[in-house]
Amino acid sequence: MFEHRVQPAWAEVEEYLSAAVVHPGPELDRALRSAVDAGMPAIEVAPNAGKLLKLLVQLSGARRVLEIGTLAGFSTIWMAQGLPDDGQLITCEYLPLHAEVARKNVDAAGVGHKVDIRVGPALDTLPLLAGGESFDLVFIDADKQNDSNYLDWAIRLGRPGTVIILDNVIWEGAILDNSMDEVNAPGITAALDMLGQDPRLDATAIQTVGTKGWDGFAIARVV
Repeated sequence: MFEHRVQPAWAEVEEYLSAAVVHPGPELDRALRSAVDAGMPAIEVAPNAGKLLKLLVQLSGARRVLEIGTLAGFSTIWMAQGLPDDGQLITCEYLPLHAEVARKNVDAAGVGHKVDIRVGPALDTLPLLAGGESFDLVFIDADKQNDSNYLDWAIRLGRPGTVIILDNVIWEGAILDNSMDEVNAPGITAALDMLGQDPRLDATAIQTVGTKGWDGFAIARVV
């Protein structure tokens, strides 16, 4: 993964918006500190993006959420806060250490009763969810090589009307030149092609700038 280029004004504006509009609570600050203490990469969503996830959960009326890629549970907490008290969020995390940190964070945030953390490769976990109740919203933020596979599973585990959010779809512009990151960029561009061509989806993509550099997200509805 290459280093993101962040202009000072981008970070300052993001910090202003977080303080003026987003108001992340101490439970989210705790999650960020725990990730640093555990030596995790600083790749969690920005606070304004986390608040967007929470609002999307609420606006969609979601009761069941699937997350692919947990890390320290920062986005998990945001989305769980948007769920009703009897809602459920299943999140897939590859690394046991990350899952352990996330478990402590969601419990400390008071949303642990809504969160089920599944440890192991997501492509092993997702088939085990087939045949159960469909998910209302799916957030994908994991290894980019498998973005298309995760999208396919999101559709299969969803229903008409399910909302799918795919993070990191601009990747510093590497979608225009995959040689900028030959590991991750091809998976992202393949997923964007799928979002635009798969008849099961209706989608758009948005560019963003901020502390995570030049990036963006896609949002889709299962049709």
